[in-house]
Amino acid sequence: MMRLLTGTDNIADSFQFVPHSIDAFGSTVIVEGCDQRRDISWIHAWTVNSHGIITQVREYFNTSLTVTRFANSTKPVSVTSLHCPSVWESSLSNRVGKSVPGLVLAI
Repeated sequence: MMRLLTGTDNIADSFQFVPHSIDAFGSTVIVEGCDQRRDISWIHAWTVNSHGIITQVREYFNTSLTVTRFANSTKPVSVTSLHCPSVWESSLSNRVGKSVPGLVLAI
């Protein structure tokens, strides 16, 4: 995959980044897509600053991702009382036709 992303691989073997969905949660933008030809699903999690500049990119391939949000509280929270509702779940990971790992991204 690294050779495709850096351009050192043959252009005929290029990877197609075609977004299926784009969702934003505050400063976090989630982009999900799938390269149908290669049966690879991908998810990008971008952190964007107040000027609209991407400051961090997290990239996941063939992974089921659930995004959850911690309570917006300035009070200390104990682990046993912490409730983290799911705000987004990937939908394309089941299309790759194989078992994929599941991750939780806390924002």
